[in-house]
Amino acid sequence: MRAGGRPLKLRVLGRLVQIQRVLVKHGLDDFVQATHLYRPLRFLFFLSPWMWLGRSRRAPRGERLRLALQELGPIFVKFGQAVSTRRDLLPPDIADELAKLQDRVPPFPAALARAAVERTLGRPVEQIFARFEDEPLAAASIAQVHAARLENGREVVVKIVRPGMRARIERDLEVLFTLATLAQRYWREARRLRPVELVSEYEKTILDELDLMREAANATQLKRNFASSDLLYVPEVFWDFCSTEVMVMERIHGIPISDMARLRALGTNFERLAENGVRIFFTQVFRHNFFHADMHPGNIFVLADDPQRPRYAAIDFGIMGTLDPRDQHYLAENFLAVFERDYRRVAVLHVESGWVPPQTRIDEMESAIRTVCEPIFDRPLSDISFGHLLLRLFEISRRFNMQIQPQLMLLQKTLFNVEGLGRELYPQLDIWTTATPILREWMRERVSVRRLVKQLWRQLPDVVESLQSLPALLKESVRRVHEPQTHPEVTALKELRETMRTTARRRDAVTGASAVLFAGLVWLAFDTAGWPGWVLAGSGAAALGAAYRWL
Repeated sequence: MRAGGRPLKLRVLGRLVQIQRVLVKHGLDDFVQATHLYRPLRFLFFLSPWMWLGRSRRAPRGERLRLALQELGPIFVKFGQAVSTRRDLLPPDIADELAKLQDRVPPFPAALARAAVERTLGRPVEQIFARFEDEPLAAASIAQVHAARLENGREVVVKIVRPGMRARIERDLEVLFTLATLAQRYWREARRLRPVELVSEYEKTILDELDLMREAANATQLKRNFASSDLLYVPEVFWDFCSTEVMVMERIHGIPISDMARLRALGTNFERLAENGVRIFFTQVFRHNFFHADMHPGNIFVLADDPQRPRYAAIDFGIMGTLDPRDQHYLAENFLAVFERDYRRVAVLHVESGWVPPQTRIDEMESAIRTVCEPIFDRPLSDISFGHLLLRLFEISRRFNMQIQPQLMLLQKTLFNVEGLGRELYPQLDIWTTATPILREWMRERVSVRRLVKQLWRQLPDVVESLQSLPALLKESVRRVHEPQTHPEVTALKELRETMRTTARRRDAVTGASAVLFAGLVWLAFDTAGWPGWVLAGSGAAALGAAYRWL
């Protein structure tokens, strides 16, 4: 058997047979035949007992697929979770079922956990921790977590990658790429679903999760972002005890967000808690451009020392999202334009951002957006889902040949999680009212004079360095002009000398005008109503324009 023109390894072939058996067992014959898994072993496929006995077809196809992935093991479970975010590619029933996949596996023995810590950190566990609990706090497919106490008395958790996990992941990735290649080659739906691309996205995510140093760095960055905020608490990382396979982090004694009964018994302010969740999300996405992209209930706790002012705490920072600044800007503009029902503006933004081809007809896209959005807005704002609206916009964009970017799908998945959690905590949550002021403030800050001054100040060393290099460049140009020419071109020399004179005059004029403009901007940064600042800024801007127009 060959995939993509290359012979398959025996271990991959054996795993493919196992996958075939599990899929057929759950009545997913169409998946087997669509990817041509049955081709190398046709007779075994039709004669094997699992083809005719013990099969289940009563449940919906999405549920049967979910159960099959769970039986195939943790790597396939995590792949299903990752694929569930691509609602632009999957049918809704399958996407909904894959989103229910739970990353729960039996823990590995404590002796292996201790051995991994000692091998990675180079010391016996007893020399690193004053106490190390053998019973794990949690176990997942990639790693498990143990409680411990440092010699200085700090309570911590120790996250340890499962032994042999990298080799297992590499094998199953090879299997997934084989399946995707077969599907891409033979399956009619492959052009739309792009299976090889899906597996490539998953490969990046899963390999990143194997590196706990990356997760520790993510946690440190997120903690720094919310250092002065009372919205989110991020545990401290103890870098002296971290490696690619082991991470030691401050232990959080919070209430799991899913423990609604306990939160209710404490008299927690659910309205404030729900609104703060929305604020955290939009602050991460737009103010910090660094967001936690795995915010399911198992990763979120509540610090309810003051039930009327509850605070979130987050864990598990293996999957973080960022946006290109251009996408970030256009996403905020799209949200605000949709909120104001300016559908033409939404269509124009899609073209300007490059999300759809430049030849897209604005009027056609405007009409499509209006058709989808008007029924949604015919309901109370508290009933309108931000995530659902974003999904519908992506669906419209796909009709106009938009290729959805993976980071946008991560954003959409996280928004669905945040929105669902917020509405579960407080059903009357009006996400629009909570999010819109954050978006408007962020848009104002982008064009503020203070922000412009800061950007100019950061770029000032580069500008000064460029100006300092101008004399040397001009001197070199003069030297080359006056060098003897084998074939003198008098006219060309005159033109070059005139260009040099113009460049020198423009340099002097631009330097002076820039200094005046910068002085005006600095003045306005500290006194927005001061007329001298406006005079200086206006004079500098006018002088710059004149320098480029007349010189």
